[in-house]
Amino acid sequence: MSTRIRRAGRPRRLHTALAAPVAVLALALGAVPASAAADSDSGSGTPRFLEPGELPAHPSSDWYAGEVTAGQPDPLPFCVGEALPSTTSHRRFWTEYDTGALQATVVERSVQRAQDFAALLRKDLAGCARTAEAENPDVTARSMYYGRLNVEGGADVFGVHTETSWGASDVNLFSVGRDGSTVTVVQWGQMGTFDDAPVTAFEATTATAVKKLY
Repeated sequence: MSTRIRRAGRPRRLHTALAAPVAVLALALGAVPASAAADSDSGSGTPRFLEPGELPAHPSSDWYAGEVTAGQPDPLPFCVGEALPSTTSHRRFWTEYDTGALQATVVERSVQRAQDFAALLRKDLAGCARTAEAENPDVTARSMYYGRLNVEGGADVFGVHTETSWGASDVNLFSVGRDGSTVTVVQWGQMGTFDDAPVTAFEATTATAVKKLY
């Protein structure tokens, strides 16, 4: 079992995690048109969440969204889930095919606590491939770090590709962004490899997510 972690030649921004939860999203939430999703803009001073149309476009399906929900996501997202506190708010997204996404946001008590929390999430993502292999003997994983986005307090983007001994291949993109005392994590995943990941579009999604925090 070998873990390969490599830095992209150019400082593009990407972070990915295991796509195993992707198939669960539509089953758990059901297909609801984006127009029927709850409005996540709840007022001044409250972090806003991404809307379906702000996610990387899917070639064959619209995006759909659940409501913004208080508490930890269930199931917890790969790589970063165990770090998310009970004060997390989250929103799930899905398509009619094999692609899903999640945004999880935490409002900390101070800027310093938010900085520390974002650093913890980045550390978890940087070690995600090693953790995946250690916890799953049938999994081989690779991680990529695509760099930092200069948006508000900054955002970092990662990627993780996993393959199983029975042939499943999944790719996930992750980003960790901060504005003041608020931290948000965005995850996108589907079956495929790094070549199938919409890095540039995900970077744009991440920038939008961080700008909407306040």
